[in-house]
Amino acid sequence: MAALALKLYSLLTWLAMAPLRARLRRRARSEPLYGERVGERFGHYDAPAPQPGAGPLVWLHAVSLGETRAAALLLRELRAQLPTMRLLLTHGTATGRAAGQALLQPGDAQVWLPWDTRGATRRFVQHFRPDIGVLMETEIWPSLIAACRAQGIPVVLANARLNEKSHAGARRLAWLARPAYAALRAVWAQTQQDAQRLADLGAPVAGVLGNLKFDVVPDAAQQAQGRAWRHQAGRPVVLLASTREGEEALWLASLKQKMLSVGVDKAHAAIQNIAKNEVQWLLVPRHPQRFDEVAQLIRDAGLSVSRRSQWQGGPEAADVWLGDSLGEMALYGSMAHAALLGGSFAPLGGQNLIEIAACGCPVIMGPHTFNFTEAARLALAAGAAQRVPDMPAGVQAARELVADTGRQARQAERCLEFAAAHRGAAHATAQAIAQLLHAPR
Repeated sequence: MAALALKLYSLLTWLAMAPLRARLRRRARSEPLYGERVGERFGHYDAPAPQPGAGPLVWLHAVSLGETRAAALLLRELRAQLPTMRLLLTHGTATGRAAGQALLQPGDAQVWLPWDTRGATRRFVQHFRPDIGVLMETEIWPSLIAACRAQGIPVVLANARLNEKSHAGARRLAWLARPAYAALRAVWAQTQQDAQRLADLGAPVAGVLGNLKFDVVPDAAQQAQGRAWRHQAGRPVVLLASTREGEEALWLASLKQKMLSVGVDKAHAAIQNIAKNEVQWLLVPRHPQRFDEVAQLIRDAGLSVSRRSQWQGGPEAADVWLGDSLGEMALYGSMAHAALLGGSFAPLGGQNLIEIAACGCPVIMGPHTFNFTEAARLALAAGAAQRVPDMPAGVQAARELVADTGRQARQAERCLEFAAAHRGAAHATAQAIAQLLHAPR
């Protein structure tokens, strides 16, 4: 039954290859990296595989930017415990691949993860022949796991999470999901709830090791620069961190909300007055392809914008500072007195709040944090975050928090304590991977 299900799935993914090529071409118009090395998506590689060496070839898959940042924390510990290892790093998105380039050392390789057809995954495995595969967080691909199993390559799921919605979906597709989860060698879950859901699908849960993202250590230089620029602002700075599509419009609407009873011209003047006099707004969109779109949205609302990419000696005077850069959340978190958490004000599950809290920046979350349920719960319990029902309530909560300097300072201290209290997952996960590599097959 499992073999038949896999064949049916492989046929469906094979039929999707033509639409996938078309989608990549469309994405490449705004993000050129999607148009590079497209053959790798289908298991064809120009570059040779890393040469055999004294140490193991560890394949690490981090689909996008968030997973790549978590993978960087794990990789640091893996290199300490396996100093002769070579890395094969794979991704699915352009932001992930761009960030992953900084993790490479001589002898490593970086490629796109192949599309999950039987042929592409078999070519990938036979070309690289890794000693172990480490999938980050949620990336379960049935054909890929089956191809590894056929070649005797152990595959593990690290920093594993599975929310209730995804669990329900996997149960509906149990004929496909259960064999894939069961074929993993080990799974290390973020929380006990994740472990229970994964075990329900047949995954070999080997432990609950916590969330790798707690091991983040904010870049000291970015923090110092951020604090200096915050001081120069001359007023409280409120960060909208990793906003997703639609949330910027919700924020702008919330600024106008109190003026709905007056005319359009007066409301337009009011939004400018609110933006200029109360706080310095710092807006950081989650996806780089939206930077220009968000900048125009802000201008259309009658507000001036100063973009990070154009700063010379520091932020320029403007109604809104726009963080249009990657890999600088430590800078932005250190500039801010409070942060509204992107992805949580639209039903998108929320973005990672841990890195912001680790900068000592109190977090205000919307109602949607199902992607980080446990981290959100822990932050609330620690007093490092608060939850609000919608964007207008979030904007109001941010105003009140930054106006009360004593309360803001206490919450900032709780953020640092919260971040420090849950570290250690990276070391424990790397140790478990090293032990599995050294165990007899």
